[in-house]
Amino acid sequence: MQCPNCGIENRKGAKFCNECASTLPLNCPSCGTENPPGAKFCNECAASLEEQTKVSDTIKKEDIRAHAKPISTVREVAEAERRQLTVMFCDLVGSSALSEKLDPEDLRDVMKRYQETCADVISRFDGHIAKYLGDGILVYFGYPLAHEDDAQRAVRSGLEMVEAIHELPLQNKQIQQNLQVRIGIHTGLVVVGEMGGGDAHETMAIVGDTPNISARLQELASTNSVVVSSV
Repeated sequence: MQCPNCGIENRKGAKFCNECASTLPLNCPSCGTENPPGAKFCNECAASLEEQTKVSDTIKKEDIRAHAKPISTVREVAEAERRQLTVMFCDLVGSSALSEKLDPEDLRDVMKRYQETCADVISRFDGHIAKYLGDGILVYFGYPLAHEDDAQRAVRSGLEMVEAIHELPLQNKQIQQNLQVRIGIHTGLVVVGEMGGGDAHETMAIVGDTPNISARLQELASTNSVVVSSV
């Protein structure tokens, strides 16, 4: 059978051309008359050609699937950036004891008020809450918004957070004293960029020793105090 598109001769009964993959005419199974591709009835004897058309369509779909290129699921990741960054780590003192005393719903309410109070203070100084780590809060000053006095902003924010948390009114009678925090602040070089994979990725993760130092300083801090590195 000759292909009407490229003129190449194909075997009798072929559905597609071996050279250009064009659909070939249909031969009527009853009288052998050649019919155009996609025809439902023979133009000579009116015999049904639908079975051949269905087979042809099925082969075509399988051929398309076989040659289709998979859609890439890899997202373009922005280049990482080196930055001088001030990192604050804030931790709620005595959270383990609270979790033992309070009902989970009551504990959630307390944690929510603690986080909202901290977030309100941090936002006033243009800090960025990177993540909540249980009862801890990791905060950036200098990214994504940068200021010449980011280190000072972090310190002022920390002092106000200590005061705001200490004065936070709590209704639950099982809490014997006001909430207390410890805060560590360190400024240093980091690399900021996307980290992780799949659904668990961070768009503004930082890599470097700066967050580790701020966390260690927080551990050294006394209750309701802010410890700042000398660097």
